[in-house]
Amino acid sequence: MDGFYAPYYKPTQPMLHTSVRILIIDDDEDDFLITKDYISDIHKDHYQVSWCPRYEEALWHMQSKSYDLYFLDYRLGAISGVDLLKKIHELGLEVPVILLTGKGNYHVDMEAMHFGAIDYLVKSELSPEKLERSIRYALERAASMLALKANERKYRQIFENTRDVVFIADEHLCFQEVNHAIETMLGYEMHAIQHKKLTDLFTREEQRKSFTYEILQGHNVDDMEVWLSTANGEQRFGIITATIETDVHGNRYIQGIIHDITNLKKIEKTTLYAEKLAAAGRLVKILAHEVRNPLNNITLSVEQLQQDIHEEFLRDYLDIIARNSRRISDIIAELLTTSGPSEISLQKTSAQTVLGDILAAASDRITLKHIRIAMDYPEEPLYIMADKEKLTMALLNIVINATEAVDEYDGEITVSLTETEKSIILQIGDNGPGIPEEYISRLFEPYFTQKKNGMGLGLSVSLNVIQAHNAAVDVSSSPDTGTKFTITFPAIHAS
Repeated sequence: MDGFYAPYYKPTQPMLHTSVRILIIDDDEDDFLITKDYISDIHKDHYQVSWCPRYEEALWHMQSKSYDLYFLDYRLGAISGVDLLKKIHELGLEVPVILLTGKGNYHVDMEAMHFGAIDYLVKSELSPEKLERSIRYALERAASMLALKANERKYRQIFENTRDVVFIADEHLCFQEVNHAIETMLGYEMHAIQHKKLTDLFTREEQRKSFTYEILQGHNVDDMEVWLSTANGEQRFGIITATIETDVHGNRYIQGIIHDITNLKKIEKTTLYAEKLAAAGRLVKILAHEVRNPLNNITLSVEQLQQDIHEEFLRDYLDIIARNSRRISDIIAELLTTSGPSEISLQKTSAQTVLGDILAAASDRITLKHIRIAMDYPEEPLYIMADKEKLTMALLNIVINATEAVDEYDGEITVSLTETEKSIILQIGDNGPGIPEEYISRLFEPYFTQKKNGMGLGLSVSLNVIQAHNAAVDVSSSPDTGTKFTITFPAIHAS
């Protein structure tokens, strides 16, 4: 093999063998023969021993993993065996190497071990017994290291590729390590998150205090629901699980997972709204049926009495009964209309056109209160399937509520349109006083209102129309910062 040099390659299929293949890398053939004889004395048929005198050839064999074990002489001409160890360490090669040297040297031993040598032997002290022990130890350790590396790669891939945020923090809750899911879930760059504490992500002070208290008391945290802030100031809803561990040096640290359930919460909220509307609709239909029958009798009786009674003062009372009967009948009709599914005719419509109609209809209110309007949407039309007239009225109700919530002169309403691959997202926000958290879940309930003269049907009707457009609505609000309605429509292509 003297003078042989081959290009680097890695075979796709390892050679099947029962004996152990050993390569002795030594520029002195006499030393090679002596070492080979020692190995043959151990078990002649169990080991296949080959010789390699050159650095480049040895590196190629290691890259192609041609052998199970490598004996490496410290001296390889102008290049030392440690230099070869450094090279395979740089290349990330995982091959078992035993370093051979002419005499013992503690610093060489430590350096060789640092760069991946499994054992260190002095040539003058070699014997079949020492070689047998070293070979057995090297092969066992190599197998263990391969299994350990495989497990490390497997769990590292799980750590890096999971969609949940997986983190490690010190006992002061400062991030030590976190996977890339922090970028996709919350929008934080990896370098930026290293300077934050875990609880800095929590938006609610009571949740921050509760989590910190449990950790400081040495308790694990299981499935705690928290509001999280994103890098751009939005909020997401998550479940956090954290456990307290102790490393080999006795230092405590926290490891945990954050699972994003924002979409699940939105679905739950949408389903809850739909169930409330359905329940209200059933109640209205029952009441309408029970009320209309006696109401019809009253109406017919009044009409008959109006024909037979001519006294003026009695006719006034009959007129009052007739007017209120009609009013009750109209209210029942209105309730049936608002509680039932909206009948709409969907056509391809530009979302910008709908917004223009809404703002034009609300312009008087906006002007009288000197409200600022901040609009953000692209010039290119974003198309949705909509009943333009009914959708305009439904969304106008949200805009009017926003104008009523903000202060005169200081009020601001933000309207934005964005597009994703599958959705058109409309956001209508205000800088009003916000809605208390306990009221948000009831916001679309029929007859629920905080207005003095309101009936509580406006948002209920709006939700009915929006859901008829196969759209979803979500509301977020914080005290003193305002309220934001997010309506997500299925997108259609312009073509």
